[in-house]
Amino acid sequence: MLFKIYDAFNLFSKLTFKKSLNAFQILASYWYSKMLKKPNLKGLPISLAIEPTTSCNLRCPECPSGLRSFTRPTGMLQEDLFKKVIDELQDTLIYLTFYFQGEPYLHPRFTELVRYATERGIYTATSTNAHFLNEENAKKTILSGLDRLIISIDGTTQETYEAYRVGGKLSKVIEGTKNIIAWKKKLRSKTPYVIFQFLVVRPNEHQINEVQQLGKELGVDEVKLKTAQIYDYEHGSPLIPTLPQYARYQQTKDGKYVIKSSMANSCWRMWHSCVITWNGAVVPCCFDKDAHYQLGQVEHLSFKAIWQGAAYKNFRKMLLKSRSEIEICKNCTEGTKVWA
Repeated sequence: MLFKIYDAFNLFSKLTFKKSLNAFQILASYWYSKMLKKPNLKGLPISLAIEPTTSCNLRCPECPSGLRSFTRPTGMLQEDLFKKVIDELQDTLIYLTFYFQGEPYLHPRFTELVRYATERGIYTATSTNAHFLNEENAKKTILSGLDRLIISIDGTTQETYEAYRVGGKLSKVIEGTKNIIAWKKKLRSKTPYVIFQFLVVRPNEHQINEVQQLGKELGVDEVKLKTAQIYDYEHGSPLIPTLPQYARYQQTKDGKYVIKSSMANSCWRMWHSCVITWNGAVVPCCFDKDAHYQLGQVEHLSFKAIWQGAAYKNFRKMLLKSRSEIEICKNCTEGTKVWA
């Protein structure tokens, strides 16, 4: 609990008057747009996800990186492109996630990118499968100033872990976690806030208590349980949990599966955040994994020109009118109402 409080304090410590004012403008714009059903936007995003790479060492069955199924190219984020975005947004951006698809630590200068954002007063986070958290990378991670580190651990035995994390080794995840915790102590650092993220699927749902205990033993700051997105869920999937509280989907009388939520014509994400792919394409959110809804290219335009441009305005307008017609929204729980 103490570390959770410190993490919250650390996040709020990044706020400045300009960032707070920008956040207020974004919030006000969202509620104004939602009430009038017309897109209105003042300010810049308070949260941003940037993709270091689409490359990954694992082959997870519900991940485009793992399945090698992208129609968009695979590559590495260029440092100049990254700095261009950060330099433009550093006065208003509060939270930066170094993740979209792929394994961030495969980027050869990943920790240098983190340090660049950290030095500009931005709260930084990433998600990793922890296979590359050797002694050197663990130390670099602490020194980079990374604020939050999410470690995916989807099983407490090798057999269960590799049922989803195909090609992965649980021993590497545990070793990497130990390295991070050890270097935090050696360098007397309070960051990063380390989270074990447990994606609950049918093969591992019986190990929920075990992963919570493992997290305590290793000294992580928090264990989070996450529901799994299934792409082809209509006819069921061996990954959908039997425990209903951890499933996004439920079976109907005709035997088919549907998402548990009804879809509202609003989405907070479209006003406060977005995603930038490794090659500079701006897409609405993390559900557009193949970047079908590209709204601009930061290599050629300023981010502000894209964020407040016609393409983004039209996308927000379409969302407020009929969100159910947008393909990437059909399997999303953001801004929805759960059925009673």
